[in-house]
Amino acid sequence: METDKKNMKEHIQRRTSDRINVGNVPIGNNAPISVQTMTNTETTDISSTVSQIIKLKNVGADIVRISVPTLEAAEAFKKIKKQVDIPLIADVHFNYKIAIKVLNDGADCLRINPGNIGNKNRIKQVIDCAKYNNIPIRIGINSGSLEKDILEKYKFPTSEALLESAMRHINYLDNFNFDKFKVSIKSSDISIAVKSYKMLAEKISQPLHVGITESGGFRNGTVKSSIGIGLLLLDGIGDTIRVSLAENPIEEVKVGFDILRALHIRLKGINFIACPTCSRQEFDVIKVVKILEKRLEDINTPMNVSIIGCIVNGLGEALTSTIGITGYRKNSVLYEDGIRQLKRINNDEIIDELEHKIRKKSRELILST
Repeated sequence: METDKKNMKEHIQRRTSDRINVGNVPIGNNAPISVQTMTNTETTDISSTVSQIIKLKNVGADIVRISVPTLEAAEAFKKIKKQVDIPLIADVHFNYKIAIKVLNDGADCLRINPGNIGNKNRIKQVIDCAKYNNIPIRIGINSGSLEKDILEKYKFPTSEALLESAMRHINYLDNFNFDKFKVSIKSSDISIAVKSYKMLAEKISQPLHVGITESGGFRNGTVKSSIGIGLLLLDGIGDTIRVSLAENPIEEVKVGFDILRALHIRLKGINFIACPTCSRQEFDVIKVVKILEKRLEDINTPMNVSIIGCIVNGLGEALTSTIGITGYRKNSVLYEDGIRQLKRINNDEIIDELEHKIRKKSRELILST
């Protein structure tokens, strides 16, 4: 269950873009902004890859990308596709035969840079196959893999260099009358990435897949991705996102939805509102939040839950929350939909009591829709 931006007080004017479909997920033209990630298992390890895809779907991933570097991996991709029910993107570099095979074997989208797979005849074969199977393509430009001549021209990866590379690959598709594609133009540098996307957004009408590439470990990568993706989304740029972390891809999905929720673009799951704590706290706020975040990962119902350790800000936050708890000595005050409840909660039982209350409220909200 989700709430879209139409229910929000603030509206973000999104860039006008064309519509494509990755499996059953619409991309562009004001479709909900989708959250993607990528498996990090060996593709040829079919059971491990399928298991990871199922876990990613369970935490909300809309689309999953799989690296397909060899023909053996392409054969594994075909078997994986039959065992999952979430759209899969096949990530292929250099080898046009692999690209054609995954297109014929059920890929929902092909991630490829046309100029990297050989001469025009090979490019045409791939595009003709995508047309025949009605499958979109994603062009993925990355500051770490720019063409040699472009790097020689600009000396190092710049926004202008990324844009020139993107337009070069787009022209391959244009020359063969193929317009069902989306583009990413990523850098690990936030400023370069944001400027690149803004320039590209003015030149094409196709959907844009946004992200900060190779952003780093969990903490640093989350900060960089939140800033970069957030800046673009606030400008209305972005139809699908991926948070790239040196971390379990499940965390990429969670952070992706956290970014969308923070911007009131796409609400999914629980938004925990919690104080940073001080000596006024009447219970261990940090412990309560950490445990509840873990226990309630399966809840997709959008709701605000405020967990405030004292009365200074607790009452105000609770009045605007779906569920709110305000710290008092020994027994804290519970609010539901802004209404104070008669029953107080023993501070030693807050975690279990809140979990029970939140799950009950989630079921009620689902039934009411």
